[in-house]
Amino acid sequence: MTLERVCQATVHAHLILRATPASSTACAPYPNSPPRPRPWPSTCSEQPAACKNKLRRCLRLLRSLFIALSANRAGRAFAERSALGGRLSRRFVAGLTVEDAIAAAAQLNAEGLDVSLDALGESVLDPAQAEQSAAVYHQLLDAIAARGLRANVSLKLTQMGLDIPGRVTGPALTERLVGELVEHAARTGNFVRIDMEGSAYTSATIALTERLHARCPGAVGTVLQAYLHRTEADADRLLGQGIRIRLCKGAYQEPAGIAFAAKADVDANFCKLMKRMAASGVFCGIATHDEAIIAAMCAWVAEQGIDKRAFEFQMLYGIRRDLQRRLVAQGFGVRVYVPFGPAWYPYFMRRLAERPANVLFLARNLLKR
Repeated sequence: MTLERVCQATVHAHLILRATPASSTACAPYPNSPPRPRPWPSTCSEQPAACKNKLRRCLRLLRSLFIALSANRAGRAFAERSALGGRLSRRFVAGLTVEDAIAAAAQLNAEGLDVSLDALGESVLDPAQAEQSAAVYHQLLDAIAARGLRANVSLKLTQMGLDIPGRVTGPALTERLVGELVEHAARTGNFVRIDMEGSAYTSATIALTERLHARCPGAVGTVLQAYLHRTEADADRLLGQGIRIRLCKGAYQEPAGIAFAAKADVDANFCKLMKRMAASGVFCGIATHDEAIIAAMCAWVAEQGIDKRAFEFQMLYGIRRDLQRRLVAQGFGVRVYVPFGPAWYPYFMRRLAERPANVLFLARNLLKR
C-alpha cells in the first residue's frame, strides 16, 4: 500500500468518525463525565449504520497495515534513518542514549510527573545482545538512584532473549537477566515493569512476573491488555498476590477468538477493570489517553471516596502533555512512559495501530507543543 493510500484511508476513517455518534461504554453513566467532543459538523450523508461499517473497514485496514509495518525490516531501516523519522523520534522518543532519557526524566519530575524509562528493543536473538540490553537497564537503575529521580523501568522479555532458539537457552537466559534486574531494583528501592507483548507471550510473562514477585515482593509488576478475553481472570489472579498491574487496551493484532474485536467492548472491559484495580488496594497504573474514560474514572473515584493516589494514570511521552499536567494539577498521580534508543520504529507503528486516527493526531502535534 502506498503512503497516499494510507493517508486517504486515515482521513476517510477520521471523517466518518466525526460524523458518527459516539457509542456508549461502561464509562458513560457518570454525571460529571463530559461527552466525547465532536467539534465539527457532520460529513457523512449516509445512515449511521453505513458510516459505522465504513469506519470499521477503514480502521481494520489501517490497524493491519501498521501491525505489518511494525515487523517490516526494510521499512524500519528506512524510517530510522530518514529526516522525518528523526523528527518523529525527537518528539515522541526521548533521544538515543541513557543520558538523554535521564535528562527527560528529570525535566518531567520537575513538572510533577513520574516516569517509566524504556530502552526500546525487542525480538533479540543473540545472547550477547540480550546481555547488552540488560546492561543498559542496570545503568538506568544506577542513574535513577544517583539522581534521586521518581522513575522506574519497563522492559520486554523478547528484548532479554526469550525468543532465542532452544527450549532452555532463551527462557533461562531471560529469567536470569530479568531476575538480576529485579534484584537490583529491590536493592535501590525501585521497580521493574515487565511489558506485555503479543498473546503468544502472555502466559510466560505472567508466570515469570509471579516467580520474581515471590523473590522480590513489590519490585516487579507487569502489563495486562483489556482487549484479551482472559484479562479479567489474569487481573484477579495478580491482584490476589499483590502484584502491580499496568492496564492498557492492547496494540497487537489478535484473533477474534481470544480478543474483543469491537472498540466498544474493549473500552467497556477497560473501564470495568480499571475500577477493580483502583479499589483493590494494589497500586496500579491506568494507561490511556482517552479523555472520556479519564473523566469517568475521576468522577467514579470521587463518588466512591477512593484516594486519588491509590492508583496513577499513565501516558506516553509527547502525547497529551496538556492532559498530563491538568491531572497533576487536580491531585492525581501521572506517570509518563519515556522510550528512548534508536530502535523506535516498531514501538511507533504499534501506537498507530492501537488507534489509527493517531496518524492525524501526531501530524497535528508535530506543529504544536
